[in-house]
Amino acid sequence: MSKKKKVLHIVEAMGGGVFTYIVELANGMCRDFDVTIAFGIRSQTPENYVEYFDENVSLIQVNNFTRGLNPIKDLGSYFELRKIIKKVKPDIIHMHSSKAGAIGRMMFSGKKYKMFYTPHGYSFLMGDVSGLKKKIFKYIEKICGNGNCITVACGKSEWEKSRKVSKKSTYINNGINIEKIQKIIDETADSKADNPGEFTVYTVGRIDYQKHPELFNEIAEQLPDIKFVWIGDGAMRDKLTSPNITITGWLDNKQTIACAKKYDVFVLTSRYEGLPISLLEAMYMKKVCIVSNVVGNRDVIQNNVSGYICDDRDGFVKVIERLAADGVEKAMVNRAYDAILHHYNSGRLVEKYEELYGETN
Repeated sequence: MSKKKKVLHIVEAMGGGVFTYIVELANGMCRDFDVTIAFGIRSQTPENYVEYFDENVSLIQVNNFTRGLNPIKDLGSYFELRKIIKKVKPDIIHMHSSKAGAIGRMMFSGKKYKMFYTPHGYSFLMGDVSGLKKKIFKYIEKICGNGNCITVACGKSEWEKSRKVSKKSTYINNGINIEKIQKIIDETADSKADNPGEFTVYTVGRIDYQKHPELFNEIAEQLPDIKFVWIGDGAMRDKLTSPNITITGWLDNKQTIACAKKYDVFVLTSRYEGLPISLLEAMYMKKVCIVSNVVGNRDVIQNNVSGYICDDRDGFVKVIERLAADGVEKAMVNRAYDAILHHYNSGRLVEKYEELYGETN
């Protein structure tokens, strides 16, 4: 019996969609691979995060991981990762997010390890940083992209961006665990009856620059008779001032699915995306999805076929007004649901990674 290959995932941003992604990937591969995750804690990391992982997955916290540039902390995380590498002795190293990707590729360039990097949204595409920082981030990506690491984008649009900064790249679509989600749906009482006729629009994620809470608020202000819910929390919650918006705070995945089950329309107003897990979950739950016209969203939603892509506030408002008046379009949500079944599920995700890792003999 051949020895299992050892895979080390380095995950600086262990929260939100990245957390869901790494849980499904690690749990799906831990019987055929020896899987370890070196991770940083984020504000949205579930307190009971250990319970999400299979008992065969090893978890090691990196105390010095931080989101922004911090030379002292970054140097500290470098030394922490060196110790972890010596302990784990991995055959494959897979880095997740721009920070982990930069540190990891600089550390291990030219070494014997097989290396992979998934950006989950490039830093140089962020709108909340200066033009100079964007140039620096892109330059770092280009320098690191010359090494022996394969960039694995989480969607086609991110892959197209990766080809401009990396010599070797491919893409594997994000996927969700449809069996797990269905179980939550089945176990959750249908509480729509608690508020008959109350049409509700919702979103999921951090309340931060990327998710564009100002636009979400403007849409809500234009539709005062419709209820809006933001499932999540974040530093920009003060931008959500419209009286018809409810902020739930952070919920775990089970609570999020149970909460979203009650609502009618999913909205994603993001300024940029990788390939959003929250959108995939909404599609599987047969919610009408209305998204901003950005990379990531466009990979998943076909406009007027499996959802709606909008360029501005008025576009969102017109679609929501029509849906509130005429009801959900069943053919559209069924097409979105079928896309998840065939292309964006965790079974396909794991299968593709097993093929990719297996090619690295």
